[in-house]
Amino acid sequence: ADDQIGCLVLTGSQKVFAAGADISEMSARDFATVYKTNQFAQWAEFTKLSKPVIAAVNGFALGGGCELAMMCDIILAGDRAQFGQPEINLGVIPGAGGTQRLTRAIGKSKAMHMCLTGERMTSTDALAAGLVAKVYPSEHLVDEAVKMGL
Repeated sequence: ADDQIGCLVLTGSQKVFAAGADISEMSARDFATVYKTNQFAQWAEFTKLSKPVIAAVNGFALGGGCELAMMCDIILAGDRAQFGQPEINLGVIPGAGGTQRLTRAIGKSKAMHMCLTGERMTSTDALAAGLVAKVYPSEHLVDEAVKMGL
């Protein structure tokens, strides 16, 4: 590990933090192929980093994007961020640990509601539920995340 690095900040764009899985790619494969491929297996390595990771979430963090944010040590959100697990709308459930991490973060009832309805959570609701640590104006989010990481 590089001693010059004290923390990592993971962010996306103003519109999307991370989109998650490529649904069109997955829909072209049968269940057995998708299951054997386990395309999210390498994501587990992300949780083993020796440095803290701050997710700076602006815009949409849906499906795998929400799961990626939850793999981070701290989630900060822009005031226009939205979190969700919309996989149910495709007839599947979150596949990269989303059901477990979301339940630990916001409780069983709220997590089940999100996973079984596909309903999204605003940054304000995510703060109230305990999913995010702080909410900032979107234009200041990344600067605040970097400042926190120093």
